[in-house]
Amino acid sequence: MIGKCKAIAHGSTALDYIFRDGKLGQHLVSNNLYGTTPKEIYEEMKMVSDYNTRCRNKFLRIEIGIAPKDEKRLNMESVRNLASNFARQMGLENHQWVAVTHKDTDNMHIHIIANRISLFGEVYDTTFVSNRAARVAEELSRKYGMTIAKEVKAERKYQKTKVNLTREQTKQQVQKICYALLDKYKGTGITGHSMFLYELNKNGIAIERMKNKQGKVYGLKFSYGEHTFKASEIGREFGYRSLQKNFEVTNKEESKKPHQTIQEPTEKKEQPDTGYQLVPPSRSSISRDNDTPQIAQAIGAVAGTAINTAEELVSGLGDIISPTTQGDDYAEAAWQRKLRYQANRKKRRGRGI
Repeated sequence: MIGKCKAIAHGSTALDYIFRDGKLGQHLVSNNLYGTTPKEIYEEMKMVSDYNTRCRNKFLRIEIGIAPKDEKRLNMESVRNLASNFARQMGLENHQWVAVTHKDTDNMHIHIIANRISLFGEVYDTTFVSNRAARVAEELSRKYGMTIAKEVKAERKYQKTKVNLTREQTKQQVQKICYALLDKYKGTGITGHSMFLYELNKNGIAIERMKNKQGKVYGLKFSYGEHTFKASEIGREFGYRSLQKNFEVTNKEESKKPHQTIQEPTEKKEQPDTGYQLVPPSRSSISRDNDTPQIAQAIGAVAGTAINTAEELVSGLGDIISPTTQGDDYAEAAWQRKLRYQANRKKRRGRGI
């Protein structure tokens, strides 16, 4: 048996849920309540909980799970006693609560909705309440000879390691092969990627792409013999995107070059690769191979016009922009202007005062 407990604010919604048609099995027992419908029960609980205006989560939701082998030897009277004993062990004698069973799953389970505010106006302490519920479930399981959830979990963990020993050995073998091939072809581009896949297939390992409902690939899985592993089980380097990045070409010499370089003209014009590319074509280089004579002439004409215009502008201005003729005079004039500006600024400050 396993028990869970949590403080909630939506008491009305929780009551509607546990009494919903299709889920409700049996109405087991109520404590300090007279109503039988969700609305009637909520109104009674609300009358008590309204006396406390500071508490926000005024209800408790408790779930009790029963093991399938224990369900066979329990009748409805035993289930009622189990729910009552659980609520009593949780300290809810002076609180309003209702317990029902659900039939919407293969395993029978019990739902309890309780008023966190007692009949005397006290607020139920929910410090580590989930751990308290688990401890009560364990105590009742030992008392009535039922299955203890903690022991089942430990047993399953041991059995899982023992049963899947062959799978673990196979996974280690696949990891060994994959990492050896990755180290061999890492950073060798699309050719290395192809050789990586070829040698994996040669060693009996197949890679399949996993797709969602929209047909988009979201992951990879590795098949070896009768066993299948997700990429995350093999290693973080073998994910759908991370695996492709491992084969990207890394050239340290090219990274040191300036961003804008002029490529030398080639005799043959290579066709762009429209297939799968691990490394996108570089956008940092400027090629002059495709420049036509007309474009070159136009560039030359524009450059000549710009130079002529600049020369005319200089000749028209004369010696005004010449740094050799009157440089000293301009420096002296600039210094005098600076002194006048500072003096005027001080005068303005004085007038403001």
